Amino acid sequence: MPSSASPFMVHVGRILRSGESRHERVVGPIPDLFVTGSEVPPGAGITVDVELEPVGHTIEAVGTVSAPWTGLCRRCLQPVSGEVVAEVREIFEDKPVEEETYPLLHDQIDLELMAREAVVLELPPAPLCKEDCRGLCAQCGAD
Repeated sequence: MPSSASPFMVHVGRILRSGESRHERVVGPIPDLFVTGSEVPPGAGITVDVELEPVGHTIEAVGTVSAPWTGLCRRCLQPVSGEVVAEVREIFEDKPVEEETYPLLHDQIDLELMAREAVVLELPPAPLCKEDCRGLCAQCGAD
């Protein structure tokens, strides 16, 4: 679990006590975000932009997670890049259900795991530089 200095660690005690929603926008790096054909560059900022809404004794995070990505075109092997934006709607609770909800610990939630999972699910596994990329020539190997 990340240290309390993590930008993704958010105190939600006031939200739980007041019953009022709060907007949170946090940015920070998350290491080792990759799939077969693309990755988030090391040190790049991952942005979590969510509305935190109290629902009983739980917190619902609704919004987006975004991150830059880089990779190689699967046809011509030229560098490609872009940005993934994942919509999230997740629950944080005292007794999380494995693979369904996230932990709410001592009036704090850690948005990092949610962000990690959202980004990895959106990264392109086999990116293309453009839809009509013809790839490398079978005769000469040129693009």
